[in-house]
Amino acid sequence: MKSLIGLLIVLTLTSCSRMGTKIPQKIYIVERERESLYVLDGVNEKTISDLGNLNHATMKFRGKYGYLLARDGYVSKIDTVTDTLVRKVKIGKSGIGITFIGNHIAIVNYDPNSVVILDQELNVVKTILTDSRNVGIKAYKNYLVFSLMDKNALWVLDASKDYEIVKKVEDIGALPFDALIKEQRYLVGFFNEAAIGMFNVETLSYKKVSLHDLAMTPIYKVPHFGYWGIIDDIAVIPVVGQKKLLVLNLTTGKPQKEINLIGDPVFASVSSDKLQLVVNYSGDKENFISVVNLKTFEKVKDVEVGRRVMHLRFSPNEEKAYVTTYFDNKLKVLNTKDWSVLDEKAVATPSGVFINSVKE
Repeated sequence: MKSLIGLLIVLTLTSCSRMGTKIPQKIYIVERERESLYVLDGVNEKTISDLGNLNHATMKFRGKYGYLLARDGYVSKIDTVTDTLVRKVKIGKSGIGITFIGNHIAIVNYDPNSVVILDQELNVVKTILTDSRNVGIKAYKNYLVFSLMDKNALWVLDASKDYEIVKKVEDIGALPFDALIKEQRYLVGFFNEAAIGMFNVETLSYKKVSLHDLAMTPIYKVPHFGYWGIIDDIAVIPVVGQKKLLVLNLTTGKPQKEINLIGDPVFASVSSDKLQLVVNYSGDKENFISVVNLKTFEKVKDVEVGRRVMHLRFSPNEEKAYVTTYFDNKLKVLNTKDWSVLDEKAVATPSGVFINSVKE
C-alpha cells in the first residue's frame, strides 16, 4: 500500500511539473483600437471589452486582481482568475499613472490637475488638487512621490497622515515627465533639460545631475521610465533622437557608457536573469528589435520581427519574449536563445504587454 501511495505521489508531482513547463504565463495584451484586453492563458484565449481609450494604457496587478488605467480616465478592476470586468469607474478626463500604497490605489491625472486615492473597490478616498498635470507617481513605505509638470516641482504625500503634503521641492528641472523609484531613490527626467533629478525619499533631499557632458548632447527626450532597463544599480536608458542607449549609474548619477543602435529607441526590457536587454524602435526601424548583452553592454543582434513593434516583455523564466506587432495584428513569441519565432497569435491592433506576477 505504501509503495502504491508513493507511486501516486511521484506521478502527481511529475504531472504538475510537466504542466508547469507547458502552460505559459497568463498574458494581457492591450487591443488599442478595440478598447479591450486580449488574454492568453496557455491555449485559452479571451477578450475583455469596454475598457476605455487604451492609448498608453497601463495595468498593474495585486492579489487576484488587475487594475487597468485608460488614458481617458477610466480605471477597470479585473478578476484575473475568471478574466471578467468587476468594476469600471471614471476618475478623470486624462489619467497617466497608477501605483499601490498600503490598501489604496493612487492615480495621477493630467486632467483634472489632481491625484486621486482609491480603495481596492475603486471608491474615491481622497482627491488632492495640484493645479498642474501630474506624472511619475511612486510609493515608498508610507510616502507617495510624484512630479508636477507645469510647476517643475515634486511633492511628497504621507499616507499615514491622510495623504498630507509633507514635502515640496521646487525648480527640480525643466518640464518633468516621468520617474522611477529604486529603493529610496526617486529619479525624475525632463523634456526640456538634459539632466536627471535624484530625490532621496528617506532623507527628503534632492539633487540634479547634468548630462550635458555626454558626447551625444543634446538629449531630445527619453521614453517613459517604466521602460528603462534596470539592472541592480544600473539603468539602461533609450535616448530618443540619438540612436543610442545610455548606461547610467543610479548611485552616482553618472553615465558609464553609450551603446550605438540602428534607430531611435523606444522601450528597453530586461530579462529576469539580467543577462539580456531588448529594445524596440520608432521611425524607419520600427520593424526591428535589438538584443544587448548585459555582461558587456554591447549590442549583439538586430532582429526584424514584424510591422511596427509596439511593446515587448520577457517571460519570467526568460526563455521567451512576447512582442506585439501593430500592423501585423499579432502577438509573437520569440525564443530568447536564437530569437526565432516560436508562436504567434492574432490580436487586433496590439500594443502594451502585461504579465501577472505568478512565476511560470
